[in-house]
Amino acid sequence: MKNVVVVGAQWGDEGKGKIVDWLSYRADWVVRYQGGHNAGHTLVIDGVEYKLSLLPSGVVRPGKMSVIGNGVVVDPWHLLKEIDVVRAKGVAISPANLIIAENCPVILPVHGAIDRAREAARGDGKLGTTGRGIGPAYEDKVARRAIRICDLAEPEVLRAKLDYLLLHHNALLRGFGAETFDADAMFKDIMAVAPQILPYVGVVWERLETARKNGDLILFEGAQGTMLDIDHGTYPFVTSSNTIAANAATGSGVGIKTLGRVLGICKAYTTRVGMGPFPTEDTGEVGEFLGTRGHEFGTVTGRKRRCGWLDAVAVRQAVKTGGIDGIALTKLDVLDGLKELKICRAYKLDGKIIDYLPAGQQAQSRVEPIYDICEGWQESTRGVRGWANLPSAALKYIRRVEEMIEAPVILLSTSPERDDTILMKDPFED
Repeated sequence: MKNVVVVGAQWGDEGKGKIVDWLSYRADWVVRYQGGHNAGHTLVIDGVEYKLSLLPSGVVRPGKMSVIGNGVVVDPWHLLKEIDVVRAKGVAISPANLIIAENCPVILPVHGAIDRAREAARGDGKLGTTGRGIGPAYEDKVARRAIRICDLAEPEVLRAKLDYLLLHHNALLRGFGAETFDADAMFKDIMAVAPQILPYVGVVWERLETARKNGDLILFEGAQGTMLDIDHGTYPFVTSSNTIAANAATGSGVGIKTLGRVLGICKAYTTRVGMGPFPTEDTGEVGEFLGTRGHEFGTVTGRKRRCGWLDAVAVRQAVKTGGIDGIALTKLDVLDGLKELKICRAYKLDGKIIDYLPAGQQAQSRVEPIYDICEGWQESTRGVRGWANLPSAALKYIRRVEEMIEAPVILLSTSPERDDTILMKDPFED
């Protein structure tokens, strides 16, 4: 048996939440290792919808230990609200099944203010951030001025850190002509929620090491997608953390050998939220069809997602940079009824054919997709739970995808419902 890391193989929104939830029946621990409440995972279980941002997707399964690792930036106010919302749907959440790493950086209201002020100042050059302060919180971590979860237990340290942090951020806010923050008021607000947060806090790296020694199965859950990785994505239109599988070790405090197998999540087509290059985007009838049929609106922001054909070049690149062993292909049912399907197998850049997405911002904007055409199918695949029950054209499409991305499809999702899933190979097993 191997531990499994789940990563997005596109620009996020691939359906990681459902897959993590589905796989969590085998796992003992589910660990979120990066990002913040800019993530959005939607689960549908027996007709009940759960929308998660900070809580690991395994939290809805009884008997599982959920972990928010040190690589996650935590907004304590949002976390408490999210816990309340999920509890109201009958899910038990307590320190008995949820642990927050003591060294998680904290997102403060000032971080969101900085985020939004910067986006406004960029005008037409906006990056398309969620405005929730994730980037500024990661900046504070690197600049060694971050407030961390453990500081909530040391008021004197917290108060001194706030003075230094606001010395920096208030200067920026004044420069943007925005309202500044008072350290005393912020300290009071943080200390008001500290008693509700601190019972969840623990030494995550130590707990996970004990779990490893005991032979427990650990499922590592990533947020966003590989093409939004701060190093390997479409920079600067990326998130503020490393989204690839290698960060699962750093972001949770386990040794690299603990990670095991990597499962990439990929839609049967491609979507993207916000700004940035999108070579296979379709702004016409097909894009509208995919968006409408796929209900393509951001879980966190509600923004309409841009839609287009499957970009096998980008997914293949994600497979290589992320060490992906197999793919979970989601939303196959959205393609039902289309007469023909396109898959981007390569790009043309300035007259040359290339098989990768270049790093340069202008080069990324100039690449043109080169498509292969596949036959569509008219039968419904929604809710299908057996490989043999899929239309032959759908099977051919999946096999062509496997060839182009150079990775096997080992799991297939045919609707948002938990059990509408076809497993070809268990990622936990050798």
